[in-house]
Amino acid sequence: MQIRLWNTNLKVRLFGEALFNMLVWMYFPFIAVYFGNALGNDIAGMLMTVPPLFSMAGSLIGGALADRIGRRPVMLTGAALQTLMFAVFALSSSHWLDYAAFIAIGFGGAIYRPASTAMVADLVPAQDRRQVFATFTTANNIGAVLGPALGAVFFFHYRQELLWTCSFILLLYFIAIYLIVKESMPPGEGSAGRSATVGEIWREQWKGYGVIFRDKVFLVYILAGIFALVAIMQLDLYLAVYVTNYVPAQALFSWEEGKLMLSSTEILGWLLGLNGLLFVLFILPVTKWLRHWKERDVFIMSSLLSGLGTFALGFSTNLWFLFIVTIVFTFGEIVRSPVMQSFISHYAPEHARGQYMGADNLQYTIGRFLAPVTVFLSAWIPPMGIFSLILLSALISVVLYVHLFRIYPASSKQ
Repeated sequence: MQIRLWNTNLKVRLFGEALFNMLVWMYFPFIAVYFGNALGNDIAGMLMTVPPLFSMAGSLIGGALADRIGRRPVMLTGAALQTLMFAVFALSSSHWLDYAAFIAIGFGGAIYRPASTAMVADLVPAQDRRQVFATFTTANNIGAVLGPALGAVFFFHYRQELLWTCSFILLLYFIAIYLIVKESMPPGEGSAGRSATVGEIWREQWKGYGVIFRDKVFLVYILAGIFALVAIMQLDLYLAVYVTNYVPAQALFSWEEGKLMLSSTEILGWLLGLNGLLFVLFILPVTKWLRHWKERDVFIMSSLLSGLGTFALGFSTNLWFLFIVTIVFTFGEIVRSPVMQSFISHYAPEHARGQYMGADNLQYTIGRFLAPVTVFLSAWIPPMGIFSLILLSALISVVLYVHLFRIYPASSKQ
């Protein structure tokens, strides 16, 4: 489905989210370093465990409201909260106020995302969703490639100006949503027109989530995703520890007059850059190549590539071997991303699409909470032991995905 044929809502969102995502990646990778320098690494480490909990709550709230009052109002609320909190961050002279603003920015983004994803499902035919989701992922990953390189300069030397720019861009995006984006919730769904007390609203929404969490198929899907993501998320967790501690400095290229040497930290930077570049270059063609594959097969291939690729890291510290293995586990992540969103978009019933999108984010939150256990265990377990645990997690996800598509075979039919 070519971009020129997209609904105007989607075109506005693609441009706005891509631009803002680049700005986010100019500050997000360095936020832990910032709070570590300001408050101490031990305190910063504990503080960084709190934002995912707020993100989880924001996703559930945003998903519930998206089904009740519509996608557009929830997106406006999330964008407005982020706009305001970036301004607070820019004006703040207190590290604790900075931290509160940082949490609120994440909370606003979590409110926004389920409604945003539900809007894609509302407007795009099922057969085109993978490609559309892949296009959004490509746009976001362009920011993930460029943002950290720019942020290394701007965040530490021009932080206030960067935060004001984020606030201003988000304000423009808020205005664009308000003026251009139209509501996409299917007719007859929601209950914005019916009066109800706040208590009744919350009881109704949590009752809806109760139904979702008793959905066996959905729970197996979430559990399989958690184990898969524990393996996929190691790129900036145990992989960073392993490369900096065990991979020696070595030459990238050699020639007669000399050689280009890379330190351990520079090797890590090259691996991260390769990961981001592969995403930008290949997510669209790979998604097109796999468009006729069953979702079951894509999920299983993703878990195997990410698990086996990460496990293979322990066999050699040669730089070019690490590049090859990085390509393997990166493709495991690439094939998974658009299929996850398309699966839940057609599995969720229309009247609860926002709630399912919000609950779907739990696998990221729980996965991000569990994934750092590899770093913790690395103090006692050697690298091959840690890589074996990562592979085991991926294999468990494979078993769960096989079970998932046995109890819900209809989802494998495109």
